[in-house]
Amino acid sequence: MKEIRIGKNQCGQRLDKFLQKYLTEAPKSFLYRMLRKKNIKRNGKRAEGSEILREGDVLTLFLSDGTLEKFSGGRGEAGTVKSQRVEDTVVSRKETITLDILYENEHIVLINKPAGMLSQKASAGDVSLVEYFLQYTGGGELGFRPGICNRLDRNTSGIVIGGKTLSGLQCMSELLRERKIEKYYLAVVQGVMEQNGVRQAWLKKDKKTNKVEILGQDTPGASYIKTGYEPLASDGINTLVKIRLYTGKTHQIRSHLANLGHPILGDRKYGGRIAGSHIKRQLLHAYELKFPLLEGDFSDLSERLFRAELPEDFYKENRVKQLIQKARKDEKS
Repeated sequence: MKEIRIGKNQCGQRLDKFLQKYLTEAPKSFLYRMLRKKNIKRNGKRAEGSEILREGDVLTLFLSDGTLEKFSGGRGEAGTVKSQRVEDTVVSRKETITLDILYENEHIVLINKPAGMLSQKASAGDVSLVEYFLQYTGGGELGFRPGICNRLDRNTSGIVIGGKTLSGLQCMSELLRERKIEKYYLAVVQGVMEQNGVRQAWLKKDKKTNKVEILGQDTPGASYIKTGYEPLASDGINTLVKIRLYTGKTHQIRSHLANLGHPILGDRKYGGRIAGSHIKRQLLHAYELKFPLLEGDFSDLSERLFRAELPEDFYKENRVKQLIQKARKDEKS
């Protein structure tokens, strides 16, 4: 028999979802069978699995030690967080990294992700920001794993939100899903962009090529997108642009700007090639996040603007450096 007292990072989720995290190797059919047979109870009473857990709830699992061991994947006590596996993965690759933390409170972390780092694994052997964040937070606790709330392409730098607690993950995910957090990017594009604008279109992804197509009307399998842009400085050849991302779809900014005739410098996938350049990746940076009016546990974020300054590789190409300097001069004047 095993008793589990629900804490603040386990409450607010369905009982069956919690059990799936706790007994990671157990089939869903087994869990529901144990619930029906009253081998798993909540507060001493029969449970169906759809109940929302509250802080202080006590779950009783009338399961043998062998069963608990088996369905916890052989990691020892059931529900043990996989933090050791995360650390082993990073250490085995002899990789050490210090996350660039822009802001942190009890519930969330704002991380400035460098270009070249995956937001999440693309294959089993990868080490991504998810693994580094788990290591940074200590891997979480029983039935809960910290995680990241938004993603950036591997070669896009900038702000990623990490949730340290369940309420942090839930609140940030809801704000992002409802598009209440304003997201701004900086990019250097080919050509002269003169006018501000907001464009709407549809985006369709080709999974085989991992490339997307911009369409002028809705078609089966396409997703609606909306992108705003504001030119900040131009040298007659390239333009530094501030982008407002209203919707967040795969390669949205890269493909939408290319569709408008202004591919991002260094973005070979969408036409931003530069022969003999120092630019090694698309010059796209998640620059600012602005939070809406918030109360309660998240009142310290209310209507605040956070910024991740441009990384060093934006300054390696002299003409790009001059564009940035020109934009800053214009901003001050």
